[in-house]
Amino acid sequence: MPTRVMTEDDPLEDFDRRSVTFDSDTKVVLVSGAGPAVVVMPEMPGISPHVARFARWVRDAGFTVYLPSLFGRDGAVPTVEEGTAVMQRACVSAEFRAFGANRTSPVTQWLRALARSAHGECGGPGVGAVGMCFTGNFALTMVLEESVLAPVLCQPSLPLDDPAGLEIAPDDLRAVADRLDRADLTVLAYRFAGDTWCRARRFAAYTEALGDRFVGRVLPDSAADLTPAPFFAEVVASPHSVVTAHLIDAAGSPTIAARDEILAFFAERLAR
Repeated sequence: MPTRVMTEDDPLEDFDRRSVTFDSDTKVVLVSGAGPAVVVMPEMPGISPHVARFARWVRDAGFTVYLPSLFGRDGAVPTVEEGTAVMQRACVSAEFRAFGANRTSPVTQWLRALARSAHGECGGPGVGAVGMCFTGNFALTMVLEESVLAPVLCQPSLPLDDPAGLEIAPDDLRAVADRLDRADLTVLAYRFAGDTWCRARRFAAYTEALGDRFVGRVLPDSAADLTPAPFFAEVVASPHSVVTAHLIDAAGSPTIAARDEILAFFAERLAR
């Protein structure tokens, strides 16, 4: 993969830009690669150069990446002003449940349809799903779609007002737990120890709900890149984005090890 500068907007020229409609709701989805499908959901405030880099890593590992544009300006470096405005709009959008635990975001219905469609296009045993930050728990809810076999939760941050809360309705959570047991699936999850947006209490709640089907990884704060984009430096203001903004792209780094574990998880679950 060619080296790209993470401090410049990404033109995303190597992705096919599609308009995808389910139930009269149309969203842009960026698609690239070949092989089994993986839905990569962007973190707040959108498809940044770091999110695109992670999507390319997934693609280059032998998968077809489906990268839905859920908020923000595609390819933009996250600035404080633009990123804050995007987050404020998302927090009041009817598509998301940013506040209050035990509620499922409506957008997950669309994402489940995307996974089902992607599986139909790409074939293979099933689909992988990665949620990050604002979209972190969406990957868990997508397990309600039978094609989803490899859910990954990176720093799941909703609900914003309850550090121990889970952004999923109780009935949906029970259905997810049942499917994990029935299909013998596991959920991979990642956070930094000092993340103020995804705290230890949230991972504890996942463990209580899902038992050993939930595999949580906690990275030390020392593993985080200390020079992220302005939005992450000033608004997020703690180690947070394990495989994107705070990843240290160097051999032997814990964040690269996390990335490689995710890619191996997809290879194991989605191998033809």
